Amino acid sequence: MKNELSIRTVLSVYEKIIDHGEVVDERHVLEGITAYTDHDGYTVYLEGQRVKLWTGFHNTYHLDYESERDAENFMKKLNYIDNNYD
Repeated sequence: MKNELSIRTVLSVYEKIIDHGEVVDERHVLEGITAYTDHDGYTVYLEGQRVKLWTGFHNTYHLDYESERDAENFMKKLNYIDNNYD
């Protein structure tokens, strides 16, 4: 799963969710994916479809999921957002 995702894509999807998503409890939601940052803005979180992704320094990220299917559906949704929103 690590090789399928770039930090550039994560940040692109985050920005698109912020720009086009609905604000719910101080977080932005688009296509079932929730985007937010920590209090200082250095860590970006994307979550949905029973998956949580967070990015850190040095172009690192961590995916937390229970099944490969959940992770695959999450990745499909991120790619959909990245490819269908400006």
